[in-house]
Amino acid sequence: MMNVSKLMQTCSMGSTCLPEDTDPCAKAPQVTRIKVQLETYRLWQQFDQLGTEMIVTKAGRRMFPTFQVHITDMDPAAEYVLLMDFIPVDDKRYRYAFHSSSWLMAGRGDVAIPGRVHFHPDSPACGSQWMKQTVSFDRLKLTNNLLDDNGHIILNSMHRYQPRLHVVLVDQSTDSQRSAHRNFCTFSFPETRFIAVTAYQNHRITQLKIASNPFAKGFRTTDANNWSAEGTKSHLSHSFSPLHPQESTQHPGTKKQRTTEKQHVNQGAASTTERKKRGRHAHVHTAPIVPLFNCQWEDGLRRPERSHLD
Repeated sequence: MMNVSKLMQTCSMGSTCLPEDTDPCAKAPQVTRIKVQLETYRLWQQFDQLGTEMIVTKAGRRMFPTFQVHITDMDPAAEYVLLMDFIPVDDKRYRYAFHSSSWLMAGRGDVAIPGRVHFHPDSPACGSQWMKQTVSFDRLKLTNNLLDDNGHIILNSMHRYQPRLHVVLVDQSTDSQRSAHRNFCTFSFPETRFIAVTAYQNHRITQLKIASNPFAKGFRTTDANNWSAEGTKSHLSHSFSPLHPQESTQHPGTKKQRTTEKQHVNQGAASTTERKKRGRHAHVHTAPIVPLFNCQWEDGLRRPERSHLD
């Protein structure tokens, strides 16, 4: 029987995966008819038209849009493992040209990072379970930390990647290693290609993510179609100011300063006496206390202490 650990070692070699158009006669019957449909296709298409960007951080950041699929034509009784990997689209490095709002090649890419795979946490499961609902890879995180030990997908910033889904049949035969190449099929969707970035470059991508991501409701104050890059950033970094200027921080070391302070005290006492004379029906107007907020623009959409955005 082929256990999951052996299966992980077999599938971790992303370069050995056969192309999607492999002759179906070479595949096991339990995988030849499998069909995969990309969920939220229209949303992916909108991002793809603008040039999708995905944030990578040292701690790891979840993808948005989330990679979600609907699978059909599996063998209901057979067990399958679902996993994803990310391969470079090319060997180029990119930069964003703000004057033309487009991505341009900026030379040869960095040294390729050894590929990692992300196993769906429900793996292995029988085909009937995979087919009864949408399969979501919402726990997958992207990082640019080469020393990451959390199992996140390691990517190079400013490089373009293609996500791939692998459906692997759990072969229970004793010689399963010999037929490993027959027991899986691979699916990729061109609309899911993206460029890894540490901060969003295209402000239209920022606006679309704020408008589409349910965890970004705190950023929505106006119609996303009317936002501009500067307007959005200025709104998110806006801070309230106190209504009254701060008093002088100088130490009252001179006689003049001590006299001024005494006058202030006397004036305060006089004003208190005056209010008492007016009676209980007098209206006293006081300046409201306005808290200071400092919402920072960190790593694209990340807000301080909001772990669910990670």
